[in-house]
Amino acid sequence: MIIVTARVPKRKLLAGAATALCCCAVVAAALLFTLGGRAITASAEVKNIRTNDDRLAYLGGLGWQVSAQPIATEELLIPKQFDDSYQSYLKLQADQGFDLSQYCGKRVKRYTYQLTNYPAQDESVQIALLIYKNRVVGGQIQSSSGSFLHGLAMPEPLQDSQPPASTAPTFGTMI
Repeated sequence: MIIVTARVPKRKLLAGAATALCCCAVVAAALLFTLGGRAITASAEVKNIRTNDDRLAYLGGLGWQVSAQPIATEELLIPKQFDDSYQSYLKLQADQGFDLSQYCGKRVKRYTYQLTNYPAQDESVQIALLIYKNRVVGGQIQSSSGSFLHGLAMPEPLQDSQPPASTAPTFGTMI
């Protein structure tokens, strides 16, 4: 049996502990920075969305209350190439952490639900999820009249009780 002993000065031991603590703080700060302001991005790559209950749970996790069943289920073909009319829609999706360019030429399902807890809105509001192979790849909130369109995040309290305005083309080709 061999026994090895070492003597480490307290100053070196404290320096090593401080270095390890700084590394942990940097990792924690990076995680908070990445996830802190972008809760949608953290959940953007949600997988295993197979059933209506999974979709309802996903939307509930974002703070939304929706109709128990989708009001529309459509199969869409994402264009193989996006023209300029899609730029604002692609930016809307990218701001949420979704990259639709990965799905060019693919068929996705769009599930649209009636929102029941949209703040300060008289007209009906809908929320849509784009699903590809049991994965959420996009989504948006829109008024039924088309007066506004925005991402899946719950809006900040609105000063004039008006939702953020945005317009985008009808996405994809229905199949």
